[in-house]
Amino acid sequence: MLAFILRRLGQSVLVMLVVALIAFIMFRYVGDPIASMVGQEASSADREALRQQLGLNDPFYEQFFRFITNALQGQFGISYRLQQPVTELILSRLPATIELAFTSALLALVFGVGFGVFAALRPKTISTAAIMTGSLIGVSLPTFLIGIALIYVFAVELQWLPSFGRGQTVQIGWWRTGLLTESGLRSLILPAITLSLFQMTLIMRLVRAEMLEVLRTDYIKFAKARGLSSRAINFGHALKNTLVPVITITGLQLGSVIAFAIITETVFQWPGVGSLFINSVAVVDVPVMAAYLMFIAFVFVVINLTVDILYYVVDPRLRVSGPARGH
Repeated sequence: MLAFILRRLGQSVLVMLVVALIAFIMFRYVGDPIASMVGQEASSADREALRQQLGLNDPFYEQFFRFITNALQGQFGISYRLQQPVTELILSRLPATIELAFTSALLALVFGVGFGVFAALRPKTISTAAIMTGSLIGVSLPTFLIGIALIYVFAVELQWLPSFGRGQTVQIGWWRTGLLTESGLRSLILPAITLSLFQMTLIMRLVRAEMLEVLRTDYIKFAKARGLSSRAINFGHALKNTLVPVITITGLQLGSVIAFAIITETVFQWPGVGSLFINSVAVVDVPVMAAYLMFIAFVFVVINLTVDILYYVVDPRLRVSGPARGH
């Protein structure tokens, strides 16, 4: 187990270094950040002085080494646009993104597994046909279109929910949350549903397909022959064995929710890290863009590592085959 974790950690470090190099190369030579920091009246000497102050004239390897050294200390420099530490900017918007992502992931997991199990146990009912038809819509429609449709129905026509913003928030230490206020919860509903719909339909279809496959296996037939109850067979045996691939997909989808919340945050004007990245791209704010990609890569690496460990714990075949191969 320890060797497995250490091997995965080594791979994770390598991935982070590669992502850091790609991000730095990509954004270092895209646009001119000086143009967005000074006005048109600035002279060439002023521009050159600012470029020298920011270290943009240093050799590439010196800039990259400085970037890696600062990143290990949690420092990503100063935002060219806002003239504030990038770490503080990300931390100030991180609670909004995390609350939106985890709420969406929870909705997707609960309803995806629930609907998937229902569709597998009752495959020929009208309810299952309706669920599968709805899943096709959820998979096919783009996220921004779903968000606009929900805004039109629930915010414009029915006027039940707000169409933008995060609502009222409260400060708990460094964490600013909207989960403890009524307006914050109401503001979270539409973006959370929008972000979770694609993930929910994907999990639902996966659970249904895997559970139908498991229900056809010999040991399920043997369990029925022994006289076990339907509840014990469906949830104690079939669902348990279905969860192995579901854990992998769910973990990866959680990373995707955090990474691709940009569209949802833009549609609903949600003040998260994704909207900060979009605004930074418009003005070539290299420190913020590089820090965002490093953050997303770190999220994926941590989630993948956690999923691998859970996979190792849930599937006993990995624990058995590992020592056998080594021996």
